[in-house]
Amino acid sequence: MLIAVIDGMGGGLGVQLVTQLSAQLGQKADIIALGTNALATNNMVRAGAMRGATGENAVVVSIRKVDVVVGPIGIIIPNSLMGEITPKIAETIASADAYKVLVPVNQHHFDIVGLENRPLVVSIKEAVLKVSELVQGRSWG
Repeated sequence: MLIAVIDGMGGGLGVQLVTQLSAQLGQKADIIALGTNALATNNMVRAGAMRGATGENAVVVSIRKVDVVVGPIGIIIPNSLMGEITPKIAETIASADAYKVLVPVNQHHFDIVGLENRPLVVSIKEAVLKVSELVQGRSWG
């Protein structure tokens, strides 16, 4: 199974996801890092992603090949992550056939209501668990 971790800015959330997914899944899945900038991509590759690519075109081309997309919820919202998520990136990810596992992270221009306020580390662990279930065939949809 091919998993894309998508993040921007410094890739901090993506680094945590890659680190935990690599530890949890080992050789059961290949993880690629898709960053909106080189710093984010580089940090995710150093955290254990198999390979990485940067920028809008890299996301648009690569997303067609993955089974699961993991990242902050902002990756499907145009102009989020301080403008790094272009409308084309957001539309491509949201429209992709890949299963999406999105971590609820509030941005300065939107709030996600109805979710309990909890530490980001808890949401990341839950996302990793969901991806692990997908890889092991226990859950889809």
